[in-house]
Amino acid sequence: MLPLQHELDAPRPGDLVVARNRKFDGTAHWVVPGRYLGSDEFGHWIFQGTNEFISRPGAALYTESDAILLIPFTGDWVATFYDEAHPERVELYIDLAIELAWRRIRPDVVEFHMIDMDLDVVRTQARGLYVDDEDEFAQHRIELAYPDELCTRMESACADLVTAVAGANAPFDGRDAAWFTLGRMSPSL
Repeated sequence: MLPLQHELDAPRPGDLVVARNRKFDGTAHWVVPGRYLGSDEFGHWIFQGTNEFISRPGAALYTESDAILLIPFTGDWVATFYDEAHPERVELYIDLAIELAWRRIRPDVVEFHMIDMDLDVVRTQARGLYVDDEDEFAQHRIELAYPDELCTRMESACADLVTAVAGANAPFDGRDAAWFTLGRMSPSL
């Protein structure tokens, strides 16, 4: 289970979830809003709708497709499933990540925090399944002094995710479709 500062930090259906990602050295990365839908045996599911404002240092945009974020109960990753409207035809984008945590900041607003560890498992319509940002991981391994055991853990998790996605193993077995339906039926933020 994800660490909670207090049980009241746990997200509830309908809560605004602000995903705040940072890099290993603490620098800011993406900030993405969404709406908490619920959980199943694999983790927490968050709807991120079209035309939401997202940003990171040096970039800001409005999303062009719906997405579903899965924050697993266990594991060093988060997965974003995209619908067919994604402009680059991305279907699935898995960020290898550590220190996944929640923090309630208002009665109906929860922050989700994670440290992005560079490696990504991506599936697109054009390219299929591949690992992205291995060069960034290698560079940051030196520049940001990633501990060797952490690197081994990330590389192992990455390989396991490639296998799981390639085999259409749960939760990468199409179950996101039901969460998309729920997210589109629920009131917007």
